[in-house]
Amino acid sequence: MEGLSARINVYFSLCMVWGDPALLELMFWHGKLSGRKILTIDQLMGRGMIRINGWCMCKHLGESDSCSPNLTSNNSTAVGFDERMLLHSEVEMKSHPHPERPDRLRAIAASLTTAGIFPGKCYPILAREITREELQMVHSLEHVETVELTSRILSSYFTPDTYANEHSALAARLAAGLCADLASAIFSGRAKNGFALVRPPGHHAGVSQAMGFCLHNNAAVAALASQVSGAKRVLIVDWDVHHGNGTQEIFEQNKSVLYISLHRHEGGNFYPGTGASHEVGSMGAEGYCVNIPWSRGGVGDNDYIFAFQHVVLPIASEFAPDFTIISAGFDAARGDPLGCCDVTPAGFAKMTDMLNVLSGGKLLVILEGGYNLRSISSSATAVIKVLLGETPGCELDNCLPSKAGLRTVLEVLKIQMNFWPTLASTLTKLESEWGSCLVENRKKHTKKRRRAVAPKPWKWGRKTLLYQLLSGHLRYKSKRI
Repeated sequence: MEGLSARINVYFSLCMVWGDPALLELMFWHGKLSGRKILTIDQLMGRGMIRINGWCMCKHLGESDSCSPNLTSNNSTAVGFDERMLLHSEVEMKSHPHPERPDRLRAIAASLTTAGIFPGKCYPILAREITREELQMVHSLEHVETVELTSRILSSYFTPDTYANEHSALAARLAAGLCADLASAIFSGRAKNGFALVRPPGHHAGVSQAMGFCLHNNAAVAALASQVSGAKRVLIVDWDVHHGNGTQEIFEQNKSVLYISLHRHEGGNFYPGTGASHEVGSMGAEGYCVNIPWSRGGVGDNDYIFAFQHVVLPIASEFAPDFTIISAGFDAARGDPLGCCDVTPAGFAKMTDMLNVLSGGKLLVILEGGYNLRSISSSATAVIKVLLGETPGCELDNCLPSKAGLRTVLEVLKIQMNFWPTLASTLTKLESEWGSCLVENRKKHTKKRRRAVAPKPWKWGRKTLLYQLLSGHLRYKSKRI
């Protein structure tokens, strides 16, 4: 009965999010059947036993005012969530809802509940607000104060796409606090690994600027929290489709944190425009920033796994992190309206599994972007299943990259082998295996470009025939005499 009590109390806390009266009734009858003192909802809230404070579980409903301080153990997967983060939303009503909206967390939570994962196989940690002192380890005082100022304003914007309401500062503090505490719990062994189901996201937030839907940099806060707990080397792998310019800025001069990002770049024409392969770190920390910038959209599982096999894992293994963080944006997922890429839930699961071998399994996954509700819920569920010990269902070991993906990987290897010499042999091997394919492809593109060199004004007037001939629209055949 005690186990059932704990489970029902979690479901009751969930119903505070969804407003499900059936769950409230179930909790009431559970109290009656167990012979415990029945308290009304008003009495429970008055005694502080039911409050908007995350998926908090009361130990014995009707018997104790205290909530369980921490239910994680060294063989469990911890999840960080607090429903007050749902209060962060855009006030101004527009024709289309903002992509970074509360439904993102609701969709993931519903998927986890349906799968029996959370509540069930994972355990919650109590939420707390990050302190100003902790935030100032990452951000400037001016930035912290600017975010806090929004709590006095009904609606405000940091940038045209980065909104805030009166609850946003609290949501950002809770998100950062959960990430910090998850990092500490995992590194200290109180939890095996963890997933931070948080918003607003964070990887665009720099030292002194909120942007790209991000207010505080959750991954950076978690990295420093793990170091406070004793980690000497921290790896952050960012697979969000957008470059984590904020995380790169925070750590670009720090050799104790290795930042690796895989993202759409397209020559700087894809938001936020940073993250070129030649951005490698500075001030003695060159090589501790690794950017894998895709040159186009539509990138799928094969290119990501290929990059993991030949760039991410070789560098990460040599770095030998004590703690690993994934900035898990699911906007590279198939169907995402902003990312327009093609990574599947199996692809995300495989990447998680590949990173799980590092740091003795001390792995924290932090939600970043992802705006297709079906894609983020299925992808996040697949990732958490790997954290729980399940093997990815699909084998993606022998991946053939696209030509554009291969070109990107070779470009990154040529730059990063200056800092990680073991990559030189990988580059040589790949060039010998794939070099002829790239040369042939390059010749085809050159021929195509040479066909269309006629000036456009020639299309009309006396030089029309010459224009069509040079552009390939007209073929000239000579007659043999």
